[in-house]
Amino acid sequence: MHKGAWSKQEDQKLIDYITKHGEGCWRDLPKAAGLLRCGKSCRLRWMNYLNPNLKRGNFSEDEDDLIIKLHALLGNRKIAGKNR
Repeated sequence: MHKGAWSKQEDQKLIDYITKHGEGCWRDLPKAAGLLRCGKSCRLRWMNYLNPNLKRGNFSEDEDDLIIKLHALLGNRKIAGKNR
């Protein structure tokens, strides 16, 4: 297993694999994609850095207002959780 910073080549292998095959079993993905990483590392890299659907930057004023209203209505756990 490789630990530490991801190289551009590793990022590209992960992007190429998920683009072609989609997100599947994260445990099996590294071997299938030719990566020397654990599944958890691949999942976190995809979810937090590489996923093209990630929104980066500041919240808009409307988003700020919505967060404040939802917090007043639901509290911390309901906003941060994924409908558990």
